[in-house]
Amino acid sequence: MTKIAMTTPLVEMDGDEMTRVLWKMIKDELICPFVDLKTEYFDLGLEHRDETRDEVTRESAEATRRLGVAVKCATITPNAARVDEYNLHEMWKSPNGTIRAMLDGTVFRTPILVRGIEPGVRSWKRPITLARHAYGDVYKNSELRVDGPGTVELVYTRADGTQERALVHEFDGPGVVQGMHNLDASIASFAHSCFDVALDMGQDLWFATKDTISKTYDHRFKDVFQEVFDAEYADRFKEAGIEYFYTLIDDAVARVVKSDGGFIWACKNYDGDVMSDMVSSAFGSLAMMTSVLVSPDGVYEYEAAHGTVQRHWYKYQKGETTSTNSVATIFAWTGALAKRGELDDLPELVDFAKRLEAATIATIESGKMTGDLARITTLDDVEVLDSLGFIQAIRSQLEAA
Repeated sequence: MTKIAMTTPLVEMDGDEMTRVLWKMIKDELICPFVDLKTEYFDLGLEHRDETRDEVTRESAEATRRLGVAVKCATITPNAARVDEYNLHEMWKSPNGTIRAMLDGTVFRTPILVRGIEPGVRSWKRPITLARHAYGDVYKNSELRVDGPGTVELVYTRADGTQERALVHEFDGPGVVQGMHNLDASIASFAHSCFDVALDMGQDLWFATKDTISKTYDHRFKDVFQEVFDAEYADRFKEAGIEYFYTLIDDAVARVVKSDGGFIWACKNYDGDVMSDMVSSAFGSLAMMTSVLVSPDGVYEYEAAHGTVQRHWYKYQKGETTSTNSVATIFAWTGALAKRGELDDLPELVDFAKRLEAATIATIESGKMTGDLARITTLDDVEVLDSLGFIQAIRSQLEAA
């Protein structure tokens, strides 16, 4: 069979633990037999990140900016236990956080709907896309452990040497303190990405913060979004028949659980981190959620929304059989291939990506699935497959179609 040609490489970012195992299975069974795959490969496995002092992460982000499309495997963000386990030089930062900051992108996460995996929220009929700002806030914070009585202030020293101060707290005993920041330019990029994707998808855009409490920090997000919308998008949204509106984060949560879905919900960095897990779990599984980083200058990085499946990795290392859900990782590959095909005017590549997605969904709807889905499906007489068996069943479905 003649393989589908590519003209421009993808940036390929390999990862850690069980998802690294799935990564190779997916390439071997579902991609390389059909596509003459071209990638610039970067090993973002934790051991190699440690060897390169995390330079490989920065190099992969630069390559993504240059080539325009990347696909990324799940990676470990080490804590103290991981530092000991992998004998690391230091507790390296999240590679996702590094890449997001360098690309100034927004993360869009959308559940994959499959017949037989019913949303936990009965009113939800259509996917809800979570748009998460990917810069600053608690992910770029500075923290101090306060060991006794004293005063903590925010001090802003301008370039001309003048200062502005704000009292944080007068401590009468031990405590903790945290400083966060964000940038008008990054907030504007966040807004542009959200408005552009809403127009591409033809869906309403909701944005929510807590500006009633955070009257400067969160209110700045609200103001920038409105300024960008009024200046560049109001007429385009009207022509497209879609709506943008702002509401408080607590009001948004109440509205979301009563909605039928079919919209984009934009959140600040931490809110988006938490709410995307809530939305994915309520739709069925974190392993059934796509994730794409979109920068305002048209750069895309696709990945699964979940982690490295550590528990299954330890079983795999012992030689035990695992039944690990690879759907989100497969859709990371199909998303990247489809975008590469779209940008390079390769309709065959776009069509292949769509057919692979359809084959994946059809495999599950036929009753063949991994153990996590078998535990929550409403289908009868399902067949639980191991990790490789599930991927091979998808290949059989793809070839048959």
